Amino acid sequence: RGGGGGGRAPGGGLLVTAEPPPDDVIAAAGLLRWQLELAPGGSRTLELRIGTDQAGPRELPPVPWDPAAAAAGDDPGVAPLLDTALDDLRTLLLRDPAEPADVHLVAGVPWRCALAPADALWAARMLLPLGTRLAAGTLRAVARTWPAALAAGAPEPARLPGTLRDSGPHLPPAATGVEATLLFPAVLAEARRWGLPERDLDGLLPAAERCLAWLRAAADDRGFVPDPSPGGPYRCETQAHAYRAALLGAELLDVCGRPGAAEWRERAADLRERFRAGFWTEDVAGGRPAAALAPGGRPLAHLGSPAAHLLPTVADVLVRAHANGNATPGPAEPASADGGSLPDADSAPGLLDKAQTGQLARLLGCPALDSGWGLRSLGAAEPGFNPFGHRAGAVHVHETAVAIAGLFTAGYDKEAGALLRGLLGAAGHFGHHLPEMYAGDQRTAGGAPLPHPAACRPSAVAAAAAVHVLTALAGVAPDVPAGTVAARPPATAPLGAVQLTGWRLAGEPFAVRVSRVGLAVVEEAAPGLQPGS
Repeated sequence: RGGGGGGRAPGGGLLVTAEPPPDDVIAAAGLLRWQLELAPGGSRTLELRIGTDQAGPRELPPVPWDPAAAAAGDDPGVAPLLDTALDDLRTLLLRDPAEPADVHLVAGVPWRCALAPADALWAARMLLPLGTRLAAGTLRAVARTWPAALAAGAPEPARLPGTLRDSGPHLPPAATGVEATLLFPAVLAEARRWGLPERDLDGLLPAAERCLAWLRAAADDRGFVPDPSPGGPYRCETQAHAYRAALLGAELLDVCGRPGAAEWRERAADLRERFRAGFWTEDVAGGRPAAALAPGGRPLAHLGSPAAHLLPTVADVLVRAHANGNATPGPAEPASADGGSLPDADSAPGLLDKAQTGQLARLLGCPALDSGWGLRSLGAAEPGFNPFGHRAGAVHVHETAVAIAGLFTAGYDKEAGALLRGLLGAAGHFGHHLPEMYAGDQRTAGGAPLPHPAACRPSAVAAAAAVHVLTALAGVAPDVPAGTVAARPPATAPLGAVQLTGWRLAGEPFAVRVSRVGLAVVEEAAPGLQPGS
């Protein structure tokens, strides 16, 4: 791992060190390599040691994140999925050299063994059900990357640093720094919902305000955010991240007594209306969201797993419910007879209205996108499809998890359940160690998902996805500041009975049991938390 430190293998005790250490920035970009300058006739020695840690006692604080969560249920894949994910996550923990008490997750092994802000924030967000300490440490570590960016000549207001990646046959590479900057205020706001202490919230608020300042400067006159910025294109998932940054950023400013909350709510509402009109493309099959708008405004209508980010999240529902005066909401109502759960276009919590959300759910559930093992990054019917292409058809685990949670939240249990069973099936073929991605070939009887040679395994976002989908399966929607927690699982109970223990809410153990008929009982929670409606 970068920074001259050591990496532990599963089970502990195995240490890998390098002298000189690899370049952290290059490692975060996906390459573990060294850049050495040599004079004519000169030489350098590179030493890599793999062995047991015999350095003796070191005066470091204990690692502040070691979850003791467990899952059980009718489906035999539930328990090993979580157990293996936790083992993978423990091996990816890294102390921040500037503050050893803060830990975060590296993106994955073997290619990306350093702090990658977007991946670290995604993993921390999905792991909030296991406590807020990892999120707090990750947010602080990511915020410390700003001085380096400014010293390197980044303009004010600066976005978080990050590499370019995720190129495909239809779009150029995206900027992970844009994604990280938009994720930062959303992760902080959601951590507050899960019980982040006020002292941590106050210390991280200035960094969230810097992210909002960048968003204000980067958005065009329509409110759309180019990615990479400037120049574009305008990706649909980037607008979803910008919408949540504005919506949840407004909540942070409000609760912390900072000015500007009304402005950001207005910006979020305006972006929602412009997105629904500008990004939706009509066709005889019911329409679809554009994957992006070209810089000139032309919609690019190919469809892939990034569209999953347009689905509503529990945080969206909670914020909208508070705006409507309901302090104890759960996720969206179960699906009605027509497959939709959102009451009308104006009250729909995400970027799409009710009809558009329903159409997107149907598209995500069709064989062109659902490979049977998870969502393809590009639909099989789209030009340029390649089941091994990074953004041309390969299945990305964390986006499949985002789709599962979003579909459950919106009430589309059939589509969510099919994706969840596919993800569990794929995990079984990988020894329950979910890789970052795998090939998007169609599932066949007796077949198995094909591994991707460029995938990290273990991967922080893939391992965290296991916690994310299990939390969504139980329908857990916390609002610690309001003193409530809702548990509203899908009525279809797609995996039968499920029990989650060792989750953390408001710093205390949290446990929930879901029956075979989709009824949830909170069995353990922090004192004072009341069941939400």
